[in-house]
Amino acid sequence: MTTEPPDTLTDPRELLLGYLDHYRAALLRKLDGMPEADLRTSRLPSGWTPLDLLKHLAFVERRWFRWGFAAERVEEIWGEYRPGSSAWHADDSDTLDGLRALFLDECARSRAIVAAADLQDTARTGGAFNPPDHHPALIWILFHVLQEYARHVGHLDIVRELSDATTGE
Repeated sequence: MTTEPPDTLTDPRELLLGYLDHYRAALLRKLDGMPEADLRTSRLPSGWTPLDLLKHLAFVERRWFRWGFAAERVEEIWGEYRPGSSAWHADDSDTLDGLRALFLDECARSRAIVAAADLQDTARTGGAFNPPDHHPALIWILFHVLQEYARHVGHLDIVRELSDATTGE
């Protein structure tokens, strides 16, 4: 189990990256041990499943860091959405192992992009942001992605408790 960064940490970069990795690890931990049926079952009115959430967060990494910040040309920018819909969707062919590998690969790519940049660096031209002349700083992007993880890991806490009564970190 990973713990939060220490409360003595004051460097903004280390703090943001430490918490981001904390939530990345928490996401995977919460999926560990879930039966296949529960990974593919929604327990919420919105209809997303734990596998859908994992796929969504892999694409969040891709969109914000590779496509948005680094302006890489990437395929499948919105790959977690059901075609013609705004609903997250893991295909029948998607597996926990396969989506975990996709997620870990996207996280590794994000870490490499962040390691090569300063917090004050702004998104490159040609990235995902609208209007096209909008270039948020890396520190803003990191904070945005961190809060998205915090919300979604909290959502997964509830889903896991409803699934099998598992609670906690």
